[in-house]
Amino acid sequence: MKLCILDAATLGKDIDITPLRKYGELVSYDLTTPEEIAERIKDVEIIITNKVILNESNLKEASKLSLIALTATGYNNIDIAYAKKRGIGVVNVAGYSTQSVAQHTFAMLFYLMEHLRAYDEYVKSKRYADNSSFTYIAWPFAELSGKTWGIIGLGAIGKEVAKIATSFGAEVIYYSSSGKHQDTTYKRVELDTLLETSDILSIHAPLNEKTKGLITYKEISKMKAEAFLLNLGRGGIINEVDLAKALNEGRLAAAGLDVLEEEPIDKQNPLLTVKDSQKLLITPHIAWASVEARRRLITEIAWNIEAYFKGEQRNRIV
Repeated sequence: MKLCILDAATLGKDIDITPLRKYGELVSYDLTTPEEIAERIKDVEIIITNKVILNESNLKEASKLSLIALTATGYNNIDIAYAKKRGIGVVNVAGYSTQSVAQHTFAMLFYLMEHLRAYDEYVKSKRYADNSSFTYIAWPFAELSGKTWGIIGLGAIGKEVAKIATSFGAEVIYYSSSGKHQDTTYKRVELDTLLETSDILSIHAPLNEKTKGLITYKEISKMKAEAFLLNLGRGGIINEVDLAKALNEGRLAAAGLDVLEEEPIDKQNPLLTVKDSQKLLITPHIAWASVEARRRLITEIAWNIEAYFKGEQRNRIV
């Protein structure tokens, strides 16, 4: 068989893709522009991709195509209706990055909560060398123990975050955006209660009709001024104009974002106008990408391909 990876750069240069070569002749492209898609896939039987948009306009000439193997959980970049019409299989991966995203959640929180950037810069600027005391407490920070941690999206990642937060002595509550989720381990509350009582609020939900624009200036205004807001779900869940305004007005202690509405970030993004750098941490959608998670991802893709051609239903979308 012929296989191609359309956006291998999203897997990282340090990850070995050898396990995928056993299924046939593999061609790997770092990135693929919309204009290049049709030509690159016209003779392949398996497409491997993360975010490349595949629809009727570029799939119609791919007459040999049997399977689209996603290197992600989300599949909104694939025209599922057309795939069904053509009998093209679609498989995704899930669960490979749970530990990685949970770890990054706490890395972001502690960086913000303990003012690590400010303290590091204070020492490296040599101002600490001129201090008459062994300690310098310019930016007070609190303990996580005894705080209330609110979660939007209590799936696998949300539960892992909840477990770790509990180990630090925090009380965990959650909001179900679908209104259907029920977990007996943690207390489910309405959104207003979550906003008003959480000292830390982390988002681990998918983007859908119930979560898009869920957090606006109105919701942020209900939060404690000392609260931390973290988004490791999807960018469109928080209104970025409203968040920038709230941070500049001091309505939150700080916010940490690993996801944005537009990725890469637009140069005119209002978040880039936040005046106090200590109030905002943005990472470029890397929470999922530990070395271990990316290795698991390759293994999962290989297993998905093998299962598909055996007629098994493993991770089948179509």
